[in-house]
Amino acid sequence: MLKEAVKKKLHEGTVIPAHPLALTEERELDETGQRALTRYYIDAGVGGIAVGVHTTQFEIRDPEFNLYERVLSIAIEETKRANAPDDFIKVAGICGPTEQALKEAAFSKEVGYDLGLLSMGGLNHLSEDELLERAEKVAEVIPVFGFYLQPAVGGRIFSYEFWERFASIPNVYAIKIAPFDRYCSIDVVRAVCHSPRNEEIALYTGNDDNIINDLLTAFEFTVGGQKVEKRIVGGLLGHWSVWTKRVVETFEEIKVVRGQKSVPIGLLTLGQQITDANAAIFDSRNSFKGSIAGINEILARQGLLQGNWCLVDREVLSPGQANELNRIYTSYPHLNDDEFVKANLSKWLSK
Repeated sequence: MLKEAVKKKLHEGTVIPAHPLALTEERELDETGQRALTRYYIDAGVGGIAVGVHTTQFEIRDPEFNLYERVLSIAIEETKRANAPDDFIKVAGICGPTEQALKEAAFSKEVGYDLGLLSMGGLNHLSEDELLERAEKVAEVIPVFGFYLQPAVGGRIFSYEFWERFASIPNVYAIKIAPFDRYCSIDVVRAVCHSPRNEEIALYTGNDDNIINDLLTAFEFTVGGQKVEKRIVGGLLGHWSVWTKRVVETFEEIKVVRGQKSVPIGLLTLGQQITDANAAIFDSRNSFKGSIAGINEILARQGLLQGNWCLVDREVLSPGQANELNRIYTSYPHLNDDEFVKANLSKWLSK
C-alpha cells in the first residue's frame, strides 16, 4: 500500500524530475556529482524524484556497469540526509521481463522507494495480456506508476482497452502519459475516467513536447450518463531534470490559475517556448538520439556534471545540437536557473 502522505501529494500534483546519471570521462560513476544532482533537485523544491528511468540510462542495469542498485541507493541516502518530508515521492524505474522487473521492484521497495515506474519498453514480443499480467505481478510487490513511453525511444502504441484494464489493477496509483501524441494521451485519460479506480489514480505528464498545455487542460468525458472531469496534476519528466528551480516556480504559477475559467495568455506562450527548448535538449530533429546527452550538456554547462558523457558511445550530442542549445540559451534566458545553481554549487558538491 502507498503511504497516505505520499498518496496525498501524488494526487495534489507535483514536480518529479527524471534523475540523470553523473559520470566521469572514463564513464565510471561520479558519486559526488550523483549526490549533487539529488541535492540540487531537493533544494529546488521538487516534490519527488524518479531514479533508474530513461534519463538515468537504462544501461545501468547491464552487468558491464552494474550500477542500478548503487545509483538508487545514493538517491535514498541523500533524501534521508536532507530530511525530506514524509510526502516526498520516491519513484524507482522498473523495466525488463517479468523476472527482472520483480527483482527491481523488490529491491526498490526494500531500500525505500514509494512507487515503481513500470516501463513496457523493449517488450514488443509480449502481448497486451502478457504485459498486464506482468504489471499485476509487479503491483503485488510495490505500488505502480504506469508509463506510456513514446515509440521513438523504445515504447509502443497501446489500445484504449489496455489502459482501461491497466487502470483497474489494484495498487496502481499513477500513470505517466508520455507517448508524445495527443490521441494516445487522451486514450489514457479517457480509460482512467471509465475505470472504477478513477479517483485512485493520479495522472502525470511525460509529454515533454506539451508540458504546459497538459497541466492546464481539464479533460471531460461522459461516464454512465454523468460528466467526469480529470486533470493531469503533475509531471514526471526528463525535461524537468534541467533548470529545475524555474520549473518549480512555473508549476506553482500553473497551480494558481488551474481551474479558473480563463488562462493567462503568457502561460501559453511560455509553453511554446518550453517546447522549443525541449526540441533542442531532446534532439527531436534526430529522432531524440541526443536526448540524454542534451540533458547532460545543460547540467555540465552549469557545473553540476563533469561532462555530457553517457555509458554507451552512441549516446552523444547530434551534429548541430550544441548550436541549438546555444540558441535556446540566448532566446529564452528566463527559462534557466543558472544563478540558483551558481549560488549553491559548492555546497552540493561538498562531501
